[in-house]
Amino acid sequence: MKIAVPSILAVALAASFNASAATPPDTLVIAQSIDDASSFDPAEGFELTSVQAFTNLYQRLIQSNPENPTELTPTLASVWQPGSDNRSLTFTLRKGAKFASGNPVRPEDVIFSLGRVVKLNLDPSFILTQLGWNKDNIDAQLKKVDDQHVQVNWTADVSPTYVLSLLAAPVASVIDEKTALANAQKGDFGNKWLAMHSAGSGPFQIRKYIPHEVLLLSANASSPGGAPKLKNVLIKNVPEPAARRLLLEQGDADIARNLGADQMAALKNKPGVKPLAIPMASLYYMQFNTEASPVLKNPALWEASRYLFDYHGIADQLLKGQFQVHQAFLPEGFLGALNDNPYTYDPDKAKAILSKAGLKNVSFKLIVSNQPPYLDIAQALQASFARGGVKVELIPGISSEVATTVKAHHYDATLNAWGADYFDPNTNASAFAYNPENGSTTLAWRSNWHIPELNKQTLAATAESDKTKRIALYQTMQREVQKSSPYVIGLQARNLIAVRDNLKGYVQGINPDMVYYGQVSK
Repeated sequence: MKIAVPSILAVALAASFNASAATPPDTLVIAQSIDDASSFDPAEGFELTSVQAFTNLYQRLIQSNPENPTELTPTLASVWQPGSDNRSLTFTLRKGAKFASGNPVRPEDVIFSLGRVVKLNLDPSFILTQLGWNKDNIDAQLKKVDDQHVQVNWTADVSPTYVLSLLAAPVASVIDEKTALANAQKGDFGNKWLAMHSAGSGPFQIRKYIPHEVLLLSANASSPGGAPKLKNVLIKNVPEPAARRLLLEQGDADIARNLGADQMAALKNKPGVKPLAIPMASLYYMQFNTEASPVLKNPALWEASRYLFDYHGIADQLLKGQFQVHQAFLPEGFLGALNDNPYTYDPDKAKAILSKAGLKNVSFKLIVSNQPPYLDIAQALQASFARGGVKVELIPGISSEVATTVKAHHYDATLNAWGADYFDPNTNASAFAYNPENGSTTLAWRSNWHIPELNKQTLAATAESDKTKRIALYQTMQREVQKSSPYVIGLQARNLIAVRDNLKGYVQGINPDMVYYGQVSK
């Protein structure tokens, strides 16, 4: 049987082909690429499009405050209480909270939602299995106290503060158990059905999803956070940035995402349009393999390289505002991030450092993805290092080949990017400052950098409950890595988007899931 496309979808799609056609007044129309989406199940979806949708489709027990992301606010939980054992949290559920189906939010739904993530064991499950959870013990870790209370227990040596951060991640979204199980197939906990449908309590629900074409969300008036101001959100797949810009400029879209510097320049001073450059939790860095040669293991080369990275030349001139200079492993906007940038491009100082260390005729091979902006940045580094007397041979390749080579330790140096997996400092500290030497794939492990003291500090920070002490630990680690490590962290990416200037209430934060449609009006 052929399914009719909803009328709002037909109207909005038709508007794309009409010059200067205004978007429907009750619908937010977004132009972006959605080709990456593979699943809208929070236990599986880990792509940008999926993650951007989760906060609008689902709610967690607690979530980041949109206006102050480092502050966690009650959502489906009204209050919570750490246990005296420091290995449990008891949550009081919000009274009267309901899913879009009309089913009440129960302790059983929380238990089902967290448990299915661990049992399905899909890509984002590692965020929760850090708590010592696995398919054999998870049922014993999640307990219903009574109809309004649920207890979450864990075995890992981490604090309740850290656990709360993990429970605020999209993977910990609370799903309507009754709806999911009613659509389950062969014991998959509803995973296949939830790939294209939703069963949450967020301000919107999936009304229609056509892969590679459109995602249509409709308002959930019964959402515990309140009904959204618009009836629909229509996300159209527009693969080309230039086409996205044109749709926005003509008024056929309210938001155009993931634009390039050229598109942003074209929109500058255009009537009715407001360009935005929003910092992202994505850092670009150069990394040395310390076991590739004695020169690459020498801290003098690491220090000199910090003065051979042309930070502002790349961020401001080459990439025209797509990046900002940032030299610490926690992105701006994260708890404890260091935002001072102590290094500047100074080839003469770099030469002096190398000379003092007896390093002459230094050269190395830099493997890099052949895609922009990686190759563009690498070519700029080749030139800036040359002015300091260091020869850099570029080895471009496809991204997957570069990643495989780095993980196999068959490289001298690489230029890459690191994005946060969840909104807690540990997501980056455990990559840049942690090498357990047990076959892990952290960045420190990929650099063959042996750092037992930083390992201890990283673990201590996840076990610390006091916010001030946690911040101090992360700032100490950042300074140590910033001063002497096989990484040269240089840039933080910006998300280049543009909106129509009649749009009100749109909020987008540093992490991919921090996209909020509920308060948008026009």
